[in-house]
Amino acid sequence: MNGGANHTIRFSKSKTLSAAPPVSRQKSFIYSKAYKAQLITFMQKSGNLRGATVNPPAKQAPHRKHLIAVGVLSVLVAATTILTPSGDVAANREDRDDLGMALEADVLAPIVVSEATDTPPVSSALATPAEPVIAALETPPDWQEEIVRRGDNLSLIFKRAGFNSSDVYRVVNEAPEGKALSRIYPGQTIAFLAAEDGSLKAVKHVISPLESVTYQRSEAGFDTEREIRQTDIQETWVSAEITSSLFMAGQDAGLSSGLIIELANIFGGVIDFVQDPRKGDTFHVIYEEVLLDGEKYQDGTILAASFTNKGKTFNAFRFEDKDGHVAYYNEEGISMRKAFLLAPVDFTRISSNYNPRRLHPIYKTTRPHRGTDYAAPTGTPVYAAGDGRVIKSGFTRANGNYLFVQHGDRYVTRYLHLHQRKVKQGQRVMQGQVIGSVGSTGAATGPHLHYEFLIDGQHRDPRKVHRELPKAKTLAAAELPAYRSAIADASLQLAGLQEDRRLALRSADSSTPAAP
Repeated sequence: MNGGANHTIRFSKSKTLSAAPPVSRQKSFIYSKAYKAQLITFMQKSGNLRGATVNPPAKQAPHRKHLIAVGVLSVLVAATTILTPSGDVAANREDRDDLGMALEADVLAPIVVSEATDTPPVSSALATPAEPVIAALETPPDWQEEIVRRGDNLSLIFKRAGFNSSDVYRVVNEAPEGKALSRIYPGQTIAFLAAEDGSLKAVKHVISPLESVTYQRSEAGFDTEREIRQTDIQETWVSAEITSSLFMAGQDAGLSSGLIIELANIFGGVIDFVQDPRKGDTFHVIYEEVLLDGEKYQDGTILAASFTNKGKTFNAFRFEDKDGHVAYYNEEGISMRKAFLLAPVDFTRISSNYNPRRLHPIYKTTRPHRGTDYAAPTGTPVYAAGDGRVIKSGFTRANGNYLFVQHGDRYVTRYLHLHQRKVKQGQRVMQGQVIGSVGSTGAATGPHLHYEFLIDGQHRDPRKVHRELPKAKTLAAAELPAYRSAIADASLQLAGLQEDRRLALRSADSSTPAAP
């Protein structure tokens, strides 16, 4: 064969050849075709073949019989020549046998074949496509995560991850702020990254979805890197109508339990949520949501809200004064926070009112009932009615778990039959702070809160005492311009929500067919 360009032929494990047939076979095919063409030309000249059809004469003359014999002899010679393999064909057959052995052996190395100069070019459709170059992807580190369990310590957590106490010592003592790793709480995540030799490479303390601390091994020991993720704030709103209770209406509108309780606290000075809410009352809330990676992470603050109770609408707007104090005020700048809450519990019912001559359900004797009983499930939060200091916290057979709170010089509130006390004697409390939970301890027939209110040592009806209490705080005149400017947008939003509600009610009324 003549020297020519080299082709690399690749084989897959399926033993399929992805290039043209061997060159020697093509050359043998070309020789055979040329010899046949010469034979056909000879026979045409002898008169026995025209084109591709043989037309024998009806009667041959005797003097041409010797020509027929010569023709038959020529055909036999040609057939013998074609069927006898030439040297090239034998070599090609040996090449094919070698190729078959190579395929059987699953040879993956490239094979170089010389190409004859007269070999027709291989079609681009049959050519082997170039193999794409795949970029190596970086594999993220393989962190092993351990969840902090109740009763865990660092040694136990490190041991579960396959490390020992010496690793704990190195991280805590060599890393800046390493001792903070010992302040772990159930539910948090401690992640470990091992080096190729199995030694500790890094420890990550996931404090919350927003904060994590990584202790990375270096030549000098361990380095500390703190990551604080940023959140976004989104303003949103809801409107709802009460059909059964404030709590159910709020949940149906998509508010969380925390926001519903905050809403009740905002209006707790003007609305008694045990007795006042009625079916058909409406409320609107404009509030913030905290987003992390575009998804809601937690509730934000209530910016403004309105509550319509028995046809009367109360509006509340959040405002921070010049001293940094945050509170809610109405349109006139009067605080929504009164000196005392109208009720120290939410979403309950009154099982017994203030009554100086009530028959006691257990002792079956007539004795004064100097407070109001709020029936509620065990564990329902109990709030401090106003700012003050806990003057008594204890347990008696009659009162069960109880708390007494002093408010200034004249006022005392009492909370009896608690399931739990969450504050201690001498502790200062703020209005709306959870100080305990509803229970049935002491002389109680069922879970409820017994609530008393005293002025100058005298019991008063807790449901009527607010008429004698101090008026709410009002913003200073100098701050009113800043306040009105700050609440302008929220005021317009509330007005729009209220108008939409009125239009919806009118539309519903007009579409209702008149009674016959």
